[in-house]
Amino acid sequence: MIYLDYAANTPVDKEVLDLYYDVTLKYYGNPNSHHKLGRQANDLIQKCTQNIAKNLKVSPDEIIYTSGATESNNLAIKGICERYQNYGKHIILSGLEHNSIIAPASIMQEKGFDIDILPIAKDGLVDIEELKKLIRPDTILVSVCSVDSEIGLVQPIEEIGNLLKKYPHTYFHTDASQSIGKVNIDYNNVDLITIAPHKFYGINGTGILIKKKHVSLKPIINGGKSTTIFRSGTPVLANIVATDKALEIALQNSEKRYKYVEELNKKIIKHLSKYQCVHINNTKNSIPFTINFSVKGIKSQIFAQMLEEKEIYVSTKTSCCPLESPSKLVYALTQNKTLATTSVRVSLSHLTTEQEIKEFLTQFDKCIKELEQNGKI
Repeated sequence: MIYLDYAANTPVDKEVLDLYYDVTLKYYGNPNSHHKLGRQANDLIQKCTQNIAKNLKVSPDEIIYTSGATESNNLAIKGICERYQNYGKHIILSGLEHNSIIAPASIMQEKGFDIDILPIAKDGLVDIEELKKLIRPDTILVSVCSVDSEIGLVQPIEEIGNLLKKYPHTYFHTDASQSIGKVNIDYNNVDLITIAPHKFYGINGTGILIKKKHVSLKPIINGGKSTTIFRSGTPVLANIVATDKALEIALQNSEKRYKYVEELNKKIIKHLSKYQCVHINNTKNSIPFTINFSVKGIKSQIFAQMLEEKEIYVSTKTSCCPLESPSKLVYALTQNKTLATTSVRVSLSHLTTEQEIKEFLTQFDKCIKELEQNGKI
């Protein structure tokens, strides 16, 4: 079995899982309780929050724990729009956003908000000049992912942040789910940052939204005070401890992992590029962890199924999208519907071995040969 879908989900790091297990057994007091067991649990949360804040270069009181990136994105979009709607009802999104950005923005559109989609240039980056043109006096939110989930394009977050500083009532959100632990980005001028631990070998079912101090939000989950007034619910201590450990490991090893994966990426791209029927959708701005290609004339799901029959697991698009639909992200980049309906994503990890890549490429060749013999390509 060869797993090449790390952008969708990563296996939990054993050190993280062991810590999660130990904490779950040892600390069973409710962190909101005022007795000794509750205080012990709360003290550990505070310690871990301090560590997470230090690693992310933010303040501890800027951290909001959530159930995952989807909730964090919903809280960012809905929370900003509903809190600051008196300043305006205009939202700008990039054409590369995840459904957990598009869906809450669409709900706000139903409530009277306007949405503009920021176009993508041929190099895969959002068009800064177009962003300047789209900004209106009533623009209250701009959301651009740090790295998208299908093509791995690294967006100019720092440049966008510097631009939006000029607009005091325009808040900047970025979904950093695919960037944390992979690439270094300066988030100093970003108001809201979504983080998903299960993308860097942490635990599923937990997430973070960084909300800078000057920003307010209208909560979408209401109840008693938790670790923050912006998200109610009993804090899940083991998840927080596991996130702290997973983040620490990911950041400490990011440079080494990047270089290793970069070499694997080069081998794959070189091999795939020898086929005229294969189009590489990545640009020079894509991270090496994500390889997106199209086999011309073959629908995405058919090729992915051929690989699955050989126990090689890849994706056709982000796992939250309908199976048969074209890739919205590939189309946003290429403006080519054929490429969007035939795109396949291979996502790599430091856990990916050279032997796995060798076998993947061997089986890839067999798939292409089979399609040629059957007159499909």
